[in-house]
Amino acid sequence: MRQNELAPSPGAKHSSKRIGRGLGSGHGRTAGKGTKGQKARAGYKMRPGFEGGQNPLTKRLPEQRGFTNIFRIEYATINVARLNRFEAESEVTPQQLVAEGLVKSLKQPIKILGDGELQKPLTVRANKFTQPARRKIEAAGGKAEEINSDSRAKRH
Repeated sequence: MRQNELAPSPGAKHSSKRIGRGLGSGHGRTAGKGTKGQKARAGYKMRPGFEGGQNPLTKRLPEQRGFTNIFRIEYATINVARLNRFEAESEVTPQQLVAEGLVKSLKQPIKILGDGELQKPLTVRANKFTQPARRKIEAAGGKAEEINSDSRAKRH
């Protein structure tokens, strides 16, 4: 096949309707634009969202401007200092965090933040760690292990 042989499939292209070509055409005289007025003239363009001079919707609802990122992942957050309630050398899992009441449920992925100090070596399993949190856990002699979960698919 050569470039000069390329063509759209039969029936894929339709010729545009010829309007305003005489009274017998079905779309003659006013060519579907009604009678007179600014909208019937050549070169007419109206900006998107124009509402005839009244206060437009975008100005009537100023709190609705902007957008919501549908891909944002909401995390349940816990500071490192709150992990001191667990026994030394123990393994802290998301299920234990729910049992201790540090997290309401496992619907959201868990992120460990670095506020406060950790006095015990713990193996902490969570979905995300901030860099200060990871440093403080490892400085206390523990491990910070990231786990992948299916809860990432569940977005707020």
